Amino acid sequence: MTDWISPALAIGLGYLCGSVPFGMILTWAGGAGNLRDVGSGNIGATNVLRTGRKGLAAATLLLDLAKGAVAVCLARLWLPGFELWAAAGAMFGHIWPVWIGFRGGKGVATLMGVTLALSWILGMIYAVLWLGALAATRISSVGGMAAAIGTPIVAVMLIDQRIAYALLALGVLVVWRHRDNIGRLIEGNEPKVGASRS
Repeated sequence: MTDWISPALAIGLGYLCGSVPFGMILTWAGGAGNLRDVGSGNIGATNVLRTGRKGLAAATLLLDLAKGAVAVCLARLWLPGFELWAAAGAMFGHIWPVWIGFRGGKGVATLMGVTLALSWILGMIYAVLWLGALAATRISSVGGMAAAIGTPIVAVMLIDQRIAYALLALGVLVVWRHRDNIGRLIEGNEPKVGASRS
């Protein structure tokens, strides 16, 4: 193929997978209302949890994770060698989904799915960092950012540095998406998991 076609196809494939707003679909289908009117208005699992529907939140988490993994696996099958492009596309799709006005999620679960599909070892490390930081602080944003940045650092020592640098770039994107959370963390008023939020 012409040099630009394969990367473009991989990004497009990833974008289509990543852009499905499962949080909004599940809350609407489950009778929990419009997720935009809940908490932060974000479409991720943490905000779905604020509806009080733990099952819907768990399903959102798993599906957001799965769409990242599916994007990478499909690229491996149809466009081998362009998995990282599909990974980036999945993240772009989740964060800026065309179907809901380019206002998507923060990418923590989708990045875990991407990481798991690229390397199951790194995926497990991501999960440990995420859950460990979450358990220690009970703050969702801290867990997500710890995993997003910590995993690429470990990746540099374990696997292909190309993957590590790609994950680092995506991790920085996740941290950037949490800039409001960082502000609240500095101010000391970032809500904890399970706490209500007006």
